[in-house]
Amino acid sequence: MDLFIGMLIFLPFITIIISLHELAHLTTARKFGMKIREYFVGFGPRIWSTQRGETEYGVKWLLLGGYVKIEGMNPFEEVPPEDIPRTFGAKPIWQRALTIFAGPGSHFVIAAVIFAIGLFFFGSGDPNAQRTVVVSAVEPTLNGSVSPAKEAGLLPGDTIVAVGTVQDPSNAQLIEVMTAQAEDRPGAPIQLGVERDGAVVSLQVTPVLAEVEGQTIGRVGVTIELVSEPESIGASLVGGVKLVWISIEDSFTSIGRVFGPQGIGRVFSLLFTDAERQPTDATSVVGISQQVGAVSAAGGWNSIFFLFGFVTVFIGLINLLPLPPFDGGHLAMLAVEKMRGGRPVDMRKVIPISAVVMAFFVTFVTATMFLDFTKPITP
Repeated sequence: MDLFIGMLIFLPFITIIISLHELAHLTTARKFGMKIREYFVGFGPRIWSTQRGETEYGVKWLLLGGYVKIEGMNPFEEVPPEDIPRTFGAKPIWQRALTIFAGPGSHFVIAAVIFAIGLFFFGSGDPNAQRTVVVSAVEPTLNGSVSPAKEAGLLPGDTIVAVGTVQDPSNAQLIEVMTAQAEDRPGAPIQLGVERDGAVVSLQVTPVLAEVEGQTIGRVGVTIELVSEPESIGASLVGGVKLVWISIEDSFTSIGRVFGPQGIGRVFSLLFTDAERQPTDATSVVGISQQVGAVSAAGGWNSIFFLFGFVTVFIGLINLLPLPPFDGGHLAMLAVEKMRGGRPVDMRKVIPISAVVMAFFVTFVTATMFLDFTKPITP
């Protein structure tokens, strides 16, 4: 059920992001006088299309991307002589570079808007600024056993108002107290106060040590969301831009971890051994949809906004990788052309590289989708 609900929420979102990405390419190219032959969301057979002027607009069955077909970008297609001045290659390098960058660049603008909306309606996502910690999901197991949270009776929607002697703990304080308890008094429970249905309930929970993103901390097996007062329009806009920058830094780390030798080896290990999935493992649209479904079921819409913003930034940075056929690969070819004094790169020689890159990414995505079905990451 979580997967179904998550897909109903996440897939339309991704389709909109793709549409806006391609629309940014289209509007920039048209601004510079390039001829646009096609604007499609998806790949494969057509579902629907319509001709408007010289451009065909439509949707195809595989909603895994999209494209804008600019005259002259396909090296194997002949261009009518009258269209040569309107081809991609006929324009100055700076205009071509802006046309290519407009697509991934739009992601950062869209993400800033998403973050700003989240801040305006739900408040800050900064852990250091939060005083209200809400349980969004309870993990059934932790470290191979029933999770302490499940044993204690914690429920999604519980607001943690006390841990030990600390009242209204922040996220950082909660982790600090849980870690100290697990290290200094292993196996001993700690008193936890939660607000549930307007009343405060006292529970005893026994934290255990677990590794999260390379750090050993005390955990009980819950996913939490941090709730604060909604921010003003001005503060939301400023905060949205700041969160884009933070997401860019985090995305660089994630890209290196997921697509580096260790990340690729981790996927193979998960495919061919009994190793268990971890929250930091690579996931696909299936896994993200499962997370979105679980969080939405727990009422964590603020977390969904911040997740959507991060995913938008992440996809934008992936598109800027200097590898064909990504937009970053086209920008790299333009940089080479500039260094060669304006002598263009023969794109027919680049096509085999594009095929290898796409084969890798299709294989990687297929593998992570398979793992999301067979070894789902617990939200």
